[in-house]
Amino acid sequence: MEIFNYDWIGMVITGFATLFLIGEILVNMRGFFALLGIGFITVYFSVYLETNSLIIMLIIYFVGLLLIVIDGKLLNDGTLATIGVASMLTAVALPAPTFTAGLYAVLGVLVGVGSSFLFLKVFKRRKMWTKLALKDRLTKEAGYSSMNQDYEGLMGREGKTLNDLRPVGTIRVDSKDYSAVSNGQWIPKNSNVRIVVVDGTKILVEKIAEE
Repeated sequence: MEIFNYDWIGMVITGFATLFLIGEILVNMRGFFALLGIGFITVYFSVYLETNSLIIMLIIYFVGLLLIVIDGKLLNDGTLATIGVASMLTAVALPAPTFTAGLYAVLGVLVGVGSSFLFLKVFKRRKMWTKLALKDRLTKEAGYSSMNQDYEGLMGREGKTLNDLRPVGTIRVDSKDYSAVSNGQWIPKNSNVRIVVVDGTKILVEKIAEE
């Protein structure tokens, strides 16, 4: 097809492929977005590659996608997600017939990733990215009571991390150790932190910026 002679067409195809695949991860579309995404990315690779190379590039692309899923379900620190996006970019750039076409394909992936978050405004999101964000406050007004009264006075206090928070770990406040969680951030050991949320015995902390 003559349309594939244009360098920009790669951006359109990889953009829609990534848009729907990441969208399937973010929102619950029962596999519909996944099928669309797989269709688009398969068309992209089949245009420029033979069967053996096509399979290899599909594996690299979907391994990158899998790393994003693993990061969202288990780690929540962005490390594997970053590697995953890099893998997807490499997979679409290498088969491109020209350097310009490769840049368009890479741009398509980036635009697709960014645009996919718009689905969160329309469809029901999956419960995988904010599982440790402590969104639901267990307040006394809602009928909850603290298991340990010592926790009530921790709000706003400062302490130090005893290990890496990725995002769960242990902090020390006035010679007492507490289990704490960061809001999806990786906070290194021996960092100064401030307690910003206390829900029952759950403690959410943030790193204190060094002057």
